Amino acid sequence: MNREQLIQLISSKMRLIRLEKKYSQDKMADIMGISKKTLIQIEKGRTLSGWTNVIAVCALFRDSEILQSVLGDEPLEIIETIAHNGIERPKDKSMGGRVWWKEIETKGNYRLQQNLISQHYRILDGKNYRWYSSFEDEGAFIRLNELAQDDILDSKRLKSEN
Repeated sequence: MNREQLIQLISSKMRLIRLEKKYSQDKMADIMGISKKTLIQIEKGRTLSGWTNVIAVCALFRDSEILQSVLGDEPLEIIETIAHNGIERPKDKSMGGRVWWKEIETKGNYRLQQNLISQHYRILDGKNYRWYSSFEDEGAFIRLNELAQDDILDSKRLKSEN
């Protein structure tokens, strides 16, 4: 998934998200910081939402069942992964991937998972902290191997110091 695909997807679900929250068009437009006319154009499929509005929808309505069903779990993780072209640092604690995730591979203390809906990859540690996110499978496998190797080297270094 890329930025344009996400914009199209969220734009096509804007009306459903609004109805799910039982908001009028006036209230939804006010929350998003756009005009009612613009919201109507998006809802009717005449125009697409902008990237900034897609980010706002994913942030402000991250608990939406509609968003979670089309993105698979955590809308903000997908936004962040797309915006940064992947994530390669320890990040938020996750729920461990019980619903929207398929376990791909485990190496040492790390698990590579793939989202069943968005198809993006992430690496979690044993405490379910996210260390990496990307839509690139090759990069995900490389990073999994690097993290597992780093753990082995750290473990050997600690043993030699004691």
